[in-house]
Amino acid sequence: MHNHHESNQTAGNLKISREVIATIARYAALENEGIDSLASFTSNIKGWLLKKQSARPILIELNDDLAIIDIHVNVKAGVNIPEVSEKVQATVKEAVQNMTGIAVSRVNINIAGIIFDEPPLLFSSAEQE
Repeated sequence: MHNHHESNQTAGNLKISREVIATIARYAALENEGIDSLASFTSNIKGWLLKKQSARPILIELNDDLAIIDIHVNVKAGVNIPEVSEKVQATVKEAVQNMTGIAVSRVNINIAGIIFDEPPLLFSSAEQE
């Protein structure tokens, strides 16, 4: 009896990069109605510059075929943030797991900003002259 799983029928190995997982997560997150955009960030709350890698809006941590995904988003004004966050977590987890076969243990949503629609201008600059 062997304690580990081996398959002699395998044709080779499959490796999926963090960039591929991030791309899947990005499209899944942006499918949600309350999400305006992804937010890149370069400093934390205290203003200290973070590592260049953390300027990406999506961070993927992989440990033994288990993924933890951090997504930084801007939400649209007026949305229910907890509700939108739950939907993003579910759609990202489902999309990554279905497309890659990699189990997702957590999807952490970081709300970086709120985007307000610009109010319509009453006069264009040409009419004001």
